[in-house]
Amino acid sequence: MKHILLVSQYFYPETFRVNDMAATWVQRGYKVTVLTGIPNYPLGKFYAGYDYRHKRRELWKGVDIIRIPLIARGNSRNKILNAAGMAANYLSFIVSGKRWVKKNDINADLVFTVEVSPMTQALIGIWYGKRYHIPAFLYVQDLWPENVETVTGIHNRAIIGPIDKMVNKIYRETDKIFTTSPGFVEAIVNRPVPVDRDKVHYWPQYAEEFYRPLPRHTVEGINENDNSYKIAFTGNIGTAQGLNVLTIAAALLKDENVKFVIVGDGRYQQELERQIDTLGVRDRFLMIPRVPAERIPEILSVCDAGFISFSKTPLWEMTIPAKLQSYMACGKAIIASASGETKRIIEEAGCGVCTEIGSAEALAGGIRELMKADAIEMGRKARMYFESYFNKNILMDEMENFILEAIR
Repeated sequence: MKHILLVSQYFYPETFRVNDMAATWVQRGYKVTVLTGIPNYPLGKFYAGYDYRHKRRELWKGVDIIRIPLIARGNSRNKILNAAGMAANYLSFIVSGKRWVKKNDINADLVFTVEVSPMTQALIGIWYGKRYHIPAFLYVQDLWPENVETVTGIHNRAIIGPIDKMVNKIYRETDKIFTTSPGFVEAIVNRPVPVDRDKVHYWPQYAEEFYRPLPRHTVEGINENDNSYKIAFTGNIGTAQGLNVLTIAAALLKDENVKFVIVGDGRYQQELERQIDTLGVRDRFLMIPRVPAERIPEILSVCDAGFISFSKTPLWEMTIPAKLQSYMACGKAIIASASGETKRIIEEAGCGVCTEIGSAEALAGGIRELMKADAIEMGRKARMYFESYFNKNILMDEMENFILEAIR
């Protein structure tokens, strides 16, 4: 039985697609060990029942989970404290990871790092691969240092320069690099220190099987007799999502029977709620706390469309957000305040309306356009495109071929 060591700072019960990847490899006959941290994303505090002494080793769906110590990321309104908490969170994980690499006895055949920020965690996979002479794969979902500069606003070369050198080392010493968008492939290959194109591959995210079109469900918090046009936003409520455009658009749509269903939480939630109240559009928003991912299709079943937005930066233009696949898998029309890769896919699929990033006026106009369109037909096209390009079984077969070739 081939043994995969999966390195990911985030893992179950944190809700990331890496969870399903690990469980699927187990179903396909692999032994899978996950090296991860103590769960604390996105609110910055350890989940109930998890700490430095409890649940440091778990078995979940056949996956052996090893949790190494880290410092919880915290959640402060002070930007400096937030940045310090994030840095401590990232650094503590790799310090613990380096110690673990020296002392472990798991005997893996391949190490696979799933990189949702921070990129620093990829060092652990490289250290393990070199120490035990096995292939090291990296799945890039956040580009560094671009992500650091975009999210933090830091452009000082004294800070970004060392990060850039670290990324060069990671790419150089990784055997295969996979990315979630074609734009990421080009960005990696064309870095100032070039990366061999032959080892960089586009491998998009899929949506788990429970993301599928469902008949209308009864959902707590949503009145089943409410006949408003409902647009859902699901997932992390962060600064990168640029959700301020949605509150302004809601004010511009005061004469339309439309509501926005926000499902999730995150660091930007308090500011979003403040904007909702300031603009007097509380009656246009239904706020639903974070739910297990398996329940998202039920919520989408009572909504007419899904919403995607980004802040206006070159990085987000290259990004394909995971919720795009989720909406498409559930057969939903999409309204987006986005450009680049997201716009390309929506237009290729013919499954929605894409408007200028950051323009509330354009978004309001796009929503009016969508409300007049055949959302059911758009949803059907979304599901067809999903089956063609984001099919889980096809993608996992493709990855398995890479893995078996590397192990051989």
